[in-house]
Amino acid sequence: MDTGSIAWGVTATALVLFMTPGVAFFYGGLVKAKSVVSMMMMSFGALGLISVLWILYGSNMSAVGSPLEFAGNPFSDFGMTALASGETANTDLVGATYGATFAIITIALISGAIADRAKFGSWMIFAGLFATIAYFPIAAWVWGGGWIMNLGTTLFGEDAGIGVIDYAGGTAVHINAGAAALALALVLGKRIGFQKGITKPHNVPLTLLGAAILWFGWFGFNAGAEWLNELANVGLIVVNTVGATAAAIIGWIVVEKFKDGKATSVGAASGAVAGLVAITPACANLTPGWALLLGIVAGAVCAIAVELKFKLGFDDSLDVVGIHLVGGLIGTLYLGFFATETGLFVGGGIEQLAVQAIAAFAVLIYSFIVAFVIGFAIEKTIGFRVKNEDEIAGVDTSVHGEEGYALVD
Repeated sequence: MDTGSIAWGVTATALVLFMTPGVAFFYGGLVKAKSVVSMMMMSFGALGLISVLWILYGSNMSAVGSPLEFAGNPFSDFGMTALASGETANTDLVGATYGATFAIITIALISGAIADRAKFGSWMIFAGLFATIAYFPIAAWVWGGGWIMNLGTTLFGEDAGIGVIDYAGGTAVHINAGAAALALALVLGKRIGFQKGITKPHNVPLTLLGAAILWFGWFGFNAGAEWLNELANVGLIVVNTVGATAAAIIGWIVVEKFKDGKATSVGAASGAVAGLVAITPACANLTPGWALLLGIVAGAVCAIAVELKFKLGFDDSLDVVGIHLVGGLIGTLYLGFFATETGLFVGGGIEQLAVQAIAAFAVLIYSFIVAFVIGFAIEKTIGFRVKNEDEIAGVDTSVHGEEGYALVD
């Protein structure tokens, strides 16, 4: 592979890695001042742990030789020893590291659902187990030769030209993380005094900074894999990543204005993230006009969806369900209608929608069950939720012995 393509692969890897600190900033600004360290540490803890697990065995599990396999053999190249000594080591190791960044951010995203009330050690145990049992196998299903990757051929044959479209992680990242977030929110229960308006973001600029970093890094997230494809579709991916995200901001703040009377900066930032989530699976398979429509729809629907937790009674602290699960579902299913050449409304039939729906809901159900079982087991053994008095006082000092803002005379 030419040095320019490899250089873009390294750059894209760094961009996606930078997204996890972006998540930390985005989430950190949204919580109480006494919980900001705890919130950000869950992202940085995931960055450390999942990187190590991916190098040891996660990369091995994320590829299979047959659609019938659940996951790859974790011990087939433990610690990437053979990969690092092969003839194509440069390309292979960059590709493997790029894959690690997706695993890291998927786990980090889940943490927003349990803000203000989770033990760090329990979170780290959950992160390691969920990555191993859920993310690594799902990555194999979607991108590594697994059953989702081959679903179209299985159902309709090779000549139909139908396959599940998930270019950068609508199912594997966002639906996966959103479903797990819902499960953990149910396991840990509601924060003390949970009701609409009880907590407000303690640092709005920090949240906006996080959203900006996420948008910046998302060009590596969506366009990064094009280094393996000689950048063949990079122009379309880039314009769609800008367009859908921008349109989602508009969709969110318009709904917010009608619903609450004011368009807020946190709403604009949340709309941007919703648009990024929705365009993730679809970035290479929509014309720019359809990408704009997707952004508008995702921003508007997610702005409404974040209110569901108050109606349904689950405490998803930072709206991981309303943005990532709902946004991921919208982006994944939207392809069934508007994917270039195969979408139902642009010349195709029902087949594309069928495979998109099967993949989306299979990942949703599997991730929810795995997360709920792991979370419930942790809660009933060593405990997942902090004591009530620690939650009221703020988890930063009780869990980490630090303060986010140590003001002195």
